Amino acid sequence: MKTPETPPRALDGIPVACHGCVENQTRSACRFAELNEPQTETMVAMAREFIRQSGREHWTTQHVVRLVADAILDELGVSRDFDMYARVKQRSNDLALAHLDAFKRETAASASPFATALQLAAAGNIIDFGAKNHGALDLEKELLTLSSTPFARYDLAPLREALAHGRTLLYLCDNAGEIVLDTLFIGQIKAAYPHLTIIAAVRDKPIINDATLADARYVGLTELVTTVSSGSVYPGTILSEVSPEFMQHFSDADVIISKGQGNFETLLPGAEPRLFFLLRVKCDYMADLAGVVKDRLILLQGN
Repeated sequence: MKTPETPPRALDGIPVACHGCVENQTRSACRFAELNEPQTETMVAMAREFIRQSGREHWTTQHVVRLVADAILDELGVSRDFDMYARVKQRSNDLALAHLDAFKRETAASASPFATALQLAAAGNIIDFGAKNHGALDLEKELLTLSSTPFARYDLAPLREALAHGRTLLYLCDNAGEIVLDTLFIGQIKAAYPHLTIIAAVRDKPIINDATLADARYVGLTELVTTVSSGSVYPGTILSEVSPEFMQHFSDADVIISKGQGNFETLLPGAEPRLFFLLRVKCDYMADLAGVVKDRLILLQGN
């Protein structure tokens, strides 16, 4: 794996607050890969070693998650294109699609379809098997309560102003299932700001339950807007390791909407005013970074 020349995090390695989460995510990935207990303990030991090396190697949490995933894939004897989370991603997409008509009716009947679709897209970020323990996420229940999750930070006016005056929007997707709500929101953006050229971006390779081009095609996003791979093999967007095509889109965009914690963590350092983070805050460390309470939504403009 290529180590980034300009790491998006400090040189002292992965924050201590994230160590336990990386270990838990490793165990979860091993369960999805159906590894046995000795194999799982080997992977957890490797994760701990990667964490210890992270300061010297300038690795972020996202690097370590990728390194662990690659080790699991090697243990299985499969390629980097193998999707350990394929079944749960399919289920997430199918469940969200099953509720889509209801979400469309709710959006259309609301006083502000744009704001309602934004709320649903933000709350849909709960569909995250990287931040949630395997088995701890009740998808059906979460989908039924998306409209009731409150915002702790809501930079709606700056976002609408940026969209009104911009020419191009780059929308960075996060997870499968959630991408159904992103498609609904992007449809509302197109309706409200028909002058905008919109490009959506997804991960290049399967990693946790993050959305790839296969998911984008399945839920109909590719029929709505131009959709590209970011070139990222990580659960985040490390700009020193994306594709040249995506980097051009990123540089050219007047407005960028960044979904999810992984994108938030990797893009927050040096974030510009044209960048808007839209996510559900799922851990104390991210809550501290955002200056909000855990389990709330944020629409946060970069500085």
